[in-house]
Amino acid sequence: MSASVLAPGTVRRGVMLVLSSPSGAGKTSIARALLAVELDLTMSVSVTTRPPRPGETDGIDYRFIDSARFEAMVRGGELLEHARVFDNAYGTPKSSVEATLSGGRDMLFDIDWQGTQQLRQNARNDLASVFILPPSLAELARRLNTRGQDSPSVVRQRMAKAGDEMSHWAEYDYIVVNADIAASVEAVRAILAAERLKRECQIGLADFVNDLRFADPPALPSTI
Repeated sequence: MSASVLAPGTVRRGVMLVLSSPSGAGKTSIARALLAVELDLTMSVSVTTRPPRPGETDGIDYRFIDSARFEAMVRGGELLEHARVFDNAYGTPKSSVEATLSGGRDMLFDIDWQGTQQLRQNARNDLASVFILPPSLAELARRLNTRGQDSPSVVRQRMAKAGDEMSHWAEYDYIVVNADIAASVEAVRAILAAERLKRECQIGLADFVNDLRFADPPALPSTI
């Protein structure tokens, strides 16, 4: 964000930007495009108990941990949110999120509706949530089949679950129908730009406004 739009003497608190969707609707593609152009945006790295997929790197895509360590983090209150999806557990460590937001940077979350509900409960003032919908079920099925990550049985499982996932659309702040990836990315960038200007994100704004209100007015030139 350009510093010129912030009040002098203020600092910006980051935004937690959540993208959710049924599998195949495009949230991961949108997330990657956002990270490529939004320099103040960083990806939340979740912990998960699922094994790595081909090409995934520990500490970059996820932090891969075993079930015992995950349960210990839950018991210790170390996770801002956690959920179980397709027999695997996922969660977001609190400490890294707070450090990012306090430093004036935004954090992007690629999580499901269960995780989003928990974030809303635990950090509503920092949250901006976006639900990504496919333009049709036929297109959703096509994307799942052509990306080549899952077996036909897993694709069928994901399609069966899509209806339940989409039923939570009304719990989100914004809805984007991803018929065109470029247009969807620009829509989410507009959402992020607006969220960054919310008064809750501008720390010290009240002092700046009070200075404007109560400062002695400047001397004006006398009229002839």
